Amino acid sequence: MLSFRHLLFLLFPAFAHATPKVENVLFLISDDLKASVLGCYGDKVCKTPNIDRLAASAMVFDRAYCQGLACAPSRTSFMHSRYHGAKARVNLGQHFKANGFYSARAGKIYHMRVPGDIIAGTDGLDIPSTWTEKFNSPGKEAHTPGDYACLNLNIFTRSLEGRQSTRMPHRMFVSVSYEGDGSDQPDYKTASKTIELLGKHRDKRFLLAAGFVRPHYPMVQPEQYFDLYPWQKMTLPKSVPNDLDDMPKLAITRSRSALNGIAKFPDNQKRMWAAYYASVTFMDEQVGRILDELDRLSLREKTAIVFTSDHGYHLGEHTFWQKSNLHEEVTRVPLIISLPGLKPGRTSSLVELVDLFPTLSAAAGLETPEGLQGISLLPILRDPATRVKESALSIHGSGTSMRTANWTYTRYKDGSEELYDMKNDPGQFTNRARLKGSEEARATQRRAFDKRIRAAGLSPIKLR
Repeated sequence: MLSFRHLLFLLFPAFAHATPKVENVLFLISDDLKASVLGCYGDKVCKTPNIDRLAASAMVFDRAYCQGLACAPSRTSFMHSRYHGAKARVNLGQHFKANGFYSARAGKIYHMRVPGDIIAGTDGLDIPSTWTEKFNSPGKEAHTPGDYACLNLNIFTRSLEGRQSTRMPHRMFVSVSYEGDGSDQPDYKTASKTIELLGKHRDKRFLLAAGFVRPHYPMVQPEQYFDLYPWQKMTLPKSVPNDLDDMPKLAITRSRSALNGIAKFPDNQKRMWAAYYASVTFMDEQVGRILDELDRLSLREKTAIVFTSDHGYHLGEHTFWQKSNLHEEVTRVPLIISLPGLKPGRTSSLVELVDLFPTLSAAAGLETPEGLQGISLLPILRDPATRVKESALSIHGSGTSMRTANWTYTRYKDGSEELYDMKNDPGQFTNRARLKGSEEARATQRRAFDKRIRAAGLSPIKLR
């Protein structure tokens, strides 16, 4: 029996040229990856040749934003196309399975504790109904023999004793450099399993999700990746005197240099950047292995490819570290989408990770299920000048942020505010919510925020 999509092709031949022919989906997701460190997003230091070559043949989204600011809420959000809280009746993998696709994951897609679930080889918060098959990628993480560093404590050792690991307070500042080819690492195993599944299911319609754990801490990879980034050559983010003075109390993260100890060790802040870059490059190499196999199997012409991250990351900007706050370095994510038959390009249109589910569903010719809150990005993929929404939301326990083309407005649960002119102050150093002369801009963004919150079905936040 002909599908509705194929019937459209027969009745309206022009439809075939307007809609990509997607038989398969390859979903690649990194963990804690800030968009700004990729070569295709402008970084001149970090080596990401494989992600960059994917970007050269795809649509690069310069203004893509996550909805959750930590792993668990973000991944639940984009897998169900829901902003926050209640899940949709169907998730991405279930939807594709119900339409005859083989659905599998290798590595971390839903939340897994890193390093806890990686060391144990356990599923974390995975939802088994998403997949036809699922495969974990275990590793030793901080317990990998080699040169261990806990950079906020200024500890350097080769001893396996006393290393910061699962649930320990300083695990976020750990790196391990060791002798090896990387084949023992979780991301290598994830790439290897994905390559195996590509070959095994090449003649079926499939949704394959490869979830990499790097550059999430601990930053563990062979020494040759560290060698690419001598820490002495790393440049630290711009700092501004009294930077935090105009931020509301809830805007200031608990993980900042003055509290976690790394303020005492400027050289170790550079080592954090070097270790992060090394992790990104190691992850990039695994992406390349998968893309090479996709090409070798001649599957590229019928496969949609998505590369993204669950959220961004702070590496000392505003003296902040890690995630779980509502500033641009965390809310903005890389998003690269390649669809067969569509031209590559670059777009500044605002998009959200909740848009991935309806986009992939539409690209594969499937009817989009009810209850999704995202919007298909196919119009942008056909024409990068197209806009499908005027703002993007990011939601955290402390408040909600709205990014528009030129502004970021954040309202915290205590009613306090941040307002940044992203055109003239992209580093978010001047909070205009507290600045005389910004009353009109503040009022405009307040109205837009309240309207957007209602449209998204989120609870309103009253101004204090």
